[in-house]
Amino acid sequence: MSTNLITLASLRISEANPNHHLWNNNGTWFLHYTVYPTPFTKERIRRSLGTKDVKLARERRDNFFSHLAKQSTAPAPVLTGQVAVA
Repeated sequence: MSTNLITLASLRISEANPNHHLWNNNGTWFLHYTVYPTPFTKERIRRSLGTKDVKLARERRDNFFSHLAKQSTAPAPVLTGQVAVA
């Protein structure tokens, strides 16, 4: 038995807040978002953007979410062969 689990990103973006999903930790900007691996769980993710410049942090955030959106619209990989289930 095999299953494909496809997770699609759902982004909430606030135009009133240009720093949405950004978090400043002692001068370094982080990307902060939540993922839902199952319908019953959630996980908060914080990733350093490696910059102290808010404009660069916004650009890196936008690039990350753009990349994520492209991945979620890509076709699911085809599984070949047998999958062992314990």
